[in-house]
Amino acid sequence: MPGAVTLLLQRYCAGDKAVEAELITQVYGELKRLARVHLRRSPRDRTLQPTALVNEAYLKLAGTEEPRWQDRAHFFRVASRAMRQVLTDYARARLTDKRGGNFVFVPLEDTRFVNVEDPGSVLQLHDALQLLEQVDPRAHEVVELRFFGGLSVEEAAEVLGASPRTVKRVWRTARAWLKSELQAGGDAECSKADGSE
Repeated sequence: MPGAVTLLLQRYCAGDKAVEAELITQVYGELKRLARVHLRRSPRDRTLQPTALVNEAYLKLAGTEEPRWQDRAHFFRVASRAMRQVLTDYARARLTDKRGGNFVFVPLEDTRFVNVEDPGSVLQLHDALQLLEQVDPRAHEVVELRFFGGLSVEEAAEVLGASPRTVKRVWRTARAWLKSELQAGGDAECSKADGSE
């Protein structure tokens, strides 16, 4: 039987806007947790706080003309993506304010997936993720759930309807692919800066 959030989402998607306040009450805590996960991986000198990120992401979600959230897990995947888009837009705006800025290599480590230090790195990661989505949509989805959604292997497996072993394998492959892409992007930027391209 569907949970309370899934039932509220189904009613909301069917046009029952009267459930919006109750839906917000049910999902707000989890959205705030997602926002904290995203912000831990964003530039350290940010002024954006979890509440503001939740509000911006919610505006994106609520602005959808015909929302089609299938269930709770799908809603939080879409919310996580909206938060990443807000942070990417925020990083672009900061780079525009700085009139360019330099792209910096974003290292991928075993203990921390990405250590983002500046807006250029956020954009570099965003571009790599867009490419990954075209190359391997399933790997992109695993990254969205694990890195941006903060889900464990087991939670991601449940959302995807896959085994934890499959999610671990896809996660390892996606991390290696992203590391290669980000390193290549960082090397290209360094070459441009050195004039050695």
